Parts: sequence; C-alpha cells; structure tokens
Amino acid sequence: MSDSTKPVNQKAWFLILPVLLCVAFSAILPLMTVVNYSVQDIISPERRIFVGTEWFSAIMRDEELHGALWRQMQFSLAVLLIEIPLGILLALSMPATGWKSSATLVLVSLSLLIPWNVVGTIWQIFGRADIGLMGAALQGMGIDYSYTGNATHAWLTVLLMDVWHWTPLVGLLGYAGLRAIPDAYYQAARIDGASKWAVFWYVQLPKMRGVLVIAVLLRFMDSFMIYTEPFVLTGGGPGNSTTFLSQFLTQKAVGQFDLGPAAAFSLIYFLIILLLCFVLFNWMQRVGTQSKEGGHD
Repeated sequence: MSDSTKPVNQKAWFLILPVLLCVAFSAILPLMTVVNYSVQDIISPERRIFVGTEWFSAIMRDEELHGALWRQMQFSLAVLLIEIPLGILLALSMPATGWKSSATLVLVSLSLLIPWNVVGTIWQIFGRADIGLMGAALQGMGIDYSYTGNATHAWLTVLLMDVWHWTPLVGLLGYAGLRAIPDAYYQAARIDGASKWAVFWYVQLPKMRGVLVIAVLLRFMDSFMIYTEPFVLTGGGPGNSTTFLSQFLTQKAVGQFDLGPAAAFSLIYFLIILLLCFVLFNWMQRVGTQSKEGGHD
C-alpha cells in the first residue's frame, strides 16, 4: 500500500477539543445570549416579548450614541497619531546591547504592569490642583486646570493618561522589530554613505512594518474599548465629555437596565470594531506593499 492511500488518523482532533469547548463557553454561548436579548423586550425574568429589530432601529437613532461614537473616533485617532510616532522614537532611542538595554526594557515596561483601575487612580491624584504634581504645576503657571470641571481638560487628561500608559507597548514592539534587522543592512548603508534619516526611512521603518501593523491594531482595538481608566478618573464627565462607547453601553445595561437596547448596541459595537480593524489592516497592508514595490523600482 502506498503512502498516499494510508488512512488519516483523526484522533488529533481530540487534542483541540478542550480549546473548542473553552471557546464555546467563553465566546460563542455569551454571544448567542446577547443576540437573544437583542430581539426581545425583557419585561421580567418570566415575561419576554419578541420585538425583532426594534432595538437596533432605536439605538441607531439615539443621539447620545452618535455623540459617544464621535468622541470615541476622535480619541482613538488621537491615540494612534500620538502613540505610534512616540513609540517609534522610544524604540530608536533605546540601547541595543549591554546592561543599559536590560535596565531600559525594565523601566519602559513598568507602566504596562500597572492595573487599569490603579492607572486611573494615579492620574486622579496626579491631576488634582491641591496635592497633584501636574495639577499644582499647571495652577502655578497660571493655567486654570480642572479635569473635573472643564470638558476639554478632562478629555486631554484622559488622552495624556492613555499615552503614558500604552506608548511603552508600541516602543517595545518597535524595539523587537529593530533587533530583528540583520547587521548586513546597516553595513551596506554605511558603505553607501546613507544618512541616519535614510537608514530609518529605507531600512528600519520597512523592516518594522510587521510589528507596527500589530501595534496599530492593538492600540486601536484597546483604545476603542477603553472603559476603566476614564471611569475611575472622570466618571465619564464633566457632562458626557469622556463618556466613550463602552461606558455608554454600561450605562444602558447596568445603570438603566435596558437589556434589550444594550444587547443590540453591544452587537453593533462589536461589528464596528471588527469592520474598522478590517479596513485599517487592509489599508496598512496595501500601503506596505506599495512602498515595497516602490523601493524595488
């Protein structure tokens, strides 16, 4: 009997059975529950009325949702525009070898080890005008800073907090990409007399493209789902200035106990994130392919 006619051993599927069961219980079953809630009017635990797509139509007409979505898009775009360039600069400035490299990696990673609720508490104290270093310094400079009373100050404080917390992640990913570049590329650049900018633009940046795509997608998804830090820092205020989509969903589900509209919105929220990540990933892949073809030309 030839090798091509040997029976295939299907027992290997049993090895991934635990993973499939975990995914079913942790993702698929909750998702089906949300879908079930989104098409029903839950009057009481014993009484439910099927309403079809009524909750989806109501959510899409909600002005508060439109405002939360606009704030969320602004915030996520600002996060990417600030953290990606800063992360690249951080990666380029980190030592490549020796004890300084190890020490720098530890120091850069410290903010990533702090829990999200603790980050919000730290910045809550940091921004206070009476005891906080940043708040007192701004007050001393004549700036009437108040993240609890000024909507613009609150939004900028949340943005600054996110930049402080997550820029090191982009830096570490960029650092890993830089360390993966063979020395032969740098040697060829030195022989050609390339400037530092030319080395960065034609050697380092193209080689970091893969990790930067990961960094952009991670930071976009995380910033689009931000909840704990602004909730602890500002509670979504003043007004609705820092009420992003996740907090809007929580208010619907927990605060107002509108399970039907909240379930409908959670599905819309999920599809928005999925669609935007798909578009962003494909756009970055296309830009990377075009830049590579242009370099070959």
